[in-house]
Amino acid sequence: MTENNTLNGGQMIVDYLVRNNVPYAFGLCGHGNIGFIDALYERQSDIKTISTHHESVCGFMADVYYRVSGQPTATFTSCGPGSANLPIALGNAFLDSVPFLAVTGNVPTSQFNRGAFQELYRHYQADFPSTVRAYCKRVFQPTRGEQIPHTIREAWKTMVTGRPGPVVVDVPFDIFKESTGAETPDPQAWVAGISCKAGADPDGVEKAARLLMEAERPVIFVGSGCRFGEASRRLLALAEKYRIPVAASASGLGALPAEHELALGLVARNGMYQANQATRQADVILAMGVRFDDRTSSSWIPGYSFNIPPTKLIHVDIDPEEIGRNYPVALGLMADTTTFLGQLLHALERYEAGATEPRRKWLGRIAGWRAEWDTFIAPGFKDPASPINPQRAAREIDLAMPEDGILVSDIGIHHNWLIQYCKPKRPDSLIGCMGFGPMGFGVAGVLGAKLAAPERPCVAVVGDGAFFMHNTVLGTAVEYNIPAVWVVWNNYAYASIRGLQRGYLGGRELATDFKHPETGQPYNPDFAAMARSCGVEGTSIDRPEDLGDAIRHAIAANRPYVIDANISAEANPGGAGIWDLPGLGQSKPMFGGRHEVN
Repeated sequence: MTENNTLNGGQMIVDYLVRNNVPYAFGLCGHGNIGFIDALYERQSDIKTISTHHESVCGFMADVYYRVSGQPTATFTSCGPGSANLPIALGNAFLDSVPFLAVTGNVPTSQFNRGAFQELYRHYQADFPSTVRAYCKRVFQPTRGEQIPHTIREAWKTMVTGRPGPVVVDVPFDIFKESTGAETPDPQAWVAGISCKAGADPDGVEKAARLLMEAERPVIFVGSGCRFGEASRRLLALAEKYRIPVAASASGLGALPAEHELALGLVARNGMYQANQATRQADVILAMGVRFDDRTSSSWIPGYSFNIPPTKLIHVDIDPEEIGRNYPVALGLMADTTTFLGQLLHALERYEAGATEPRRKWLGRIAGWRAEWDTFIAPGFKDPASPINPQRAAREIDLAMPEDGILVSDIGIHHNWLIQYCKPKRPDSLIGCMGFGPMGFGVAGVLGAKLAAPERPCVAVVGDGAFFMHNTVLGTAVEYNIPAVWVVWNNYAYASIRGLQRGYLGGRELATDFKHPETGQPYNPDFAAMARSCGVEGTSIDRPEDLGDAIRHAIAANRPYVIDANISAEANPGGAGIWDLPGLGQSKPMFGGRHEVN
């Protein structure tokens, strides 16, 4: 405590975290945040500190911790380069609507604009807020201790209300130790009573119900806004009661169990045929919590993922900025998806359940498309080749995951294979990032997943490039006894980008292969040996029949474990959609072609 028995700035921030039941603070020390770390030291029995070896890692851990638990956590980083390593994780959380509180240290207020060590000052004093303004929902910079009570409660409220997102509190060195002269704001009084589960206007709900019931070829299209909590349960009830098929963006996979008869799978440039074919043939699409980005929408070129119009679009989102961004709407409704689904189910009660005759025919057509796709892709699941066929690798990984397992995917070519061929059983069975797409998300994020769900198996599938970038996670896993499993998708290349060079640039490849300078042979470290040098179990796999057993063994070991899997980079994931790279041309569908609504 400071004089007069009041909390100083660092103590108050920590106390506010504790009052919000935040279990962890993830971060890395620096001279700019030792005052905050000292406050964490005093409250070790109330909030556990996890020290990482890179600032991006702490942000990714906080990100995935929330995706699994629904509980926001906090990060701490120091001034200058320390906090400058955080924006990659902030940007990812921001675009994927994931909240965490980033406490960043800065130089003392008495040194503002003097060019103190690690101060950004040439445009504005202590100017770290300008660095992260585009990467977070809001940034606060209190410059007096007495500002901390208002700052911390406003920061938390901003973070968790409306469309959630990360918030930065940039605290000068001296403010961590300066008296606030006040008691910690009560979160229950200031934030807990705020509800952001906004519903749509009643007339809009009635119109949505009518459009959906009058449709002969309806499709529900879901993103991350439908994956968690009551939203996924209400989605299942809506689909089953009125026999409406459900397609998903990459962020929406798992909202409906993938094996469900009404689950169409992925709509995207590398999406399944039945999913893309249904959404481009639909007469009405109810889209909830989706952004219609270029990969999902086949670069917005009609006939591949969507035909909007003439397809009528009902677009529901908590953020009105996303409605009508890329497609005109027949009906746009600003609403929380969970609340809207409850409203819609109530409005539909006067309609007869089940499927009309046109809708039965529609479901029959979809079943035919699904059968065509399944026949087309079947050979890849049996390929015995070594290096391992990536399609088979994705299936072997999926089959090895327990019912309650959490698969965290990094970004890279492996992510495209996983979202196409894995079949998530639960909304959080497969976690990935599709907004900012930073390498390292899965490498580090699996630690956050395991801390959030210690009783559930947590496996990360990561590219060799990403794992080499962020292998410091091995040390953190050992230091804090976090039994995560990493499957390194080792294809000796930045293979997703090499695939673009081959597909769009006629094979003009540069800076995408990993090769030994003397032999010209593929080069990578021995990742299994690297793991063992860190005190982590490691094994190498090059046969497809061994991959699943290795994952099951690693999970059973209940300790940090690395599987170095030798996987072919020669095949690139295709699908029923396309991707246009302006100036370079368009890809071609792997299966099916362009289709207009008929």
